[in-house]
Amino acid sequence: MKRIALFLLLMAAAISAWSQLNELTIGTYNIRLYVTDDEERGEIWPIRCKVMCDQMNFEAPDAFGAQEVTYKQLVDMLAQLDEYNFTGRGRDDGNKEGEYSCIFYKENRLELLDEGTFWLSETPEKVSFGWDAACRRVCSWGKFQVRNTNFVFYHFNLHMDHIGVVARREGAKLVMNRIRSIAQGMPVVLTGDFNVDQNDEIYTIFSQSGLLNDSYVSARLRFAENGTYIAFDPNAKTDSRIDHIFVSPLFTVDRYAVLTNGYWTPVPDAISSNQHNGPAEVQVTQYRHHTPSDHYPVIAKLLW
Repeated sequence: MKRIALFLLLMAAAISAWSQLNELTIGTYNIRLYVTDDEERGEIWPIRCKVMCDQMNFEAPDAFGAQEVTYKQLVDMLAQLDEYNFTGRGRDDGNKEGEYSCIFYKENRLELLDEGTFWLSETPEKVSFGWDAACRRVCSWGKFQVRNTNFVFYHFNLHMDHIGVVARREGAKLVMNRIRSIAQGMPVVLTGDFNVDQNDEIYTIFSQSGLLNDSYVSARLRFAENGTYIAFDPNAKTDSRIDHIFVSPLFTVDRYAVLTNGYWTPVPDAISSNQHNGPAEVQVTQYRHHTPSDHYPVIAKLLW
């Protein structure tokens, strides 16, 4: 009987270990670039950075795409993220200038085998504006192998233009063509700020491609009480999802979430009080609620 119990215990441990090995957690997060006007309104980058990094360290995605990341912000985040490295390039010079659409990845879980960046434009290999875009836009990608396995997948991460409709449409077509030519049928995840929601016709270029599924739609379990862009307003509500995680059908989407965590800063002259229905020892003080970015992050747990 003891041998049977030990055998069952070892089997359960083996199945648990395999399940963890077989799961891949992917995220996307527009962190909001550093803007002095934001700081003047109280959205302070060092505070925001700590909250975002604490959040990602807790969720511990194996990889997450980030958008609007300047080089200084990249350095600040790498200093606070737990065992993450990155791949990606600044959009304004192909090096450190301008915003990155970088991919942060857990070095102890993933090995980077190959990488690249292309511009969402008619000349994707060159630093360039595309079509009617207001800004230069890039898509960065990495080829990753899950350590201690033979599983290899590609992660593409982008930030589409907020103004140019033609740039978004043609950029979407370009990204799909690049996924076909680079990944060549291997498993793919595509993350980013697409600046179009689930009702836009450009969204269908991805969702009806036959190569990618929207992880929100495919998820077995879902926790998404809000959309993804809320302009730093924790009281804002939207049904629009403009930050997406698309995955190839080779993945099963087990869980999906839009994370609405925030933080608090003191209100001047606020008075603490225990006049509530809880224990008298609990002092409650009025604080101001903030979101760490003007977007909420999205997390998807995948099985392969």
